[in-house]
Amino acid sequence: MLVSEFDTASPEVDEAHRHGEEPHDYVARLAAAKAVHCAARSRLSLGADTTVCLGREILGKPADAEDAHRMLSMLSDTTHAVHTAVALASVETVQTVVVSTAVTFTHLSEEAINRFLMTDEPWDKAGGYGIQGYAGSFVARIEGSYSAVVGLPLCETRALLVASGVTLRHG
Repeated sequence: MLVSEFDTASPEVDEAHRHGEEPHDYVARLAAAKAVHCAARSRLSLGADTTVCLGREILGKPADAEDAHRMLSMLSDTTHAVHTAVALASVETVQTVVVSTAVTFTHLSEEAINRFLMTDEPWDKAGGYGIQGYAGSFVARIEGSYSAVVGLPLCETRALLVASGVTLRHG
């Protein structure tokens, strides 16, 4: 943890993608909305959001097993982009940083996808996977930030906190 004391919240934010909205703008908007929603008079608030994109197609959280299967089949043997935004808000300002990472999946057989869908991992995750779980074994390589693919780019988050005068646990 970067800071000693913090609270967590799950604000209700409309996560619908707007027509023509670029993926990095989409995650930046959602992260900022989450941070602003939770900002308080004397406290800063962090918000974050992650999406997976194959080309220009945004792969959000799967609606069901069929949708998760479709996404994982699309990601098999390809390189896709993971965009994660982190926003730091006060009642007066919001600062947002977007980190993009290229993730390359190995070939996924039908059996591998179907077995993976029997776990609890694909649900509530953009693209139907979390790199920090079993699906990490699908990743042949990444170019960029591992922590951003997990869902919070730690280096960039630390920089935002330091620039805002927040005292970190370890300097």
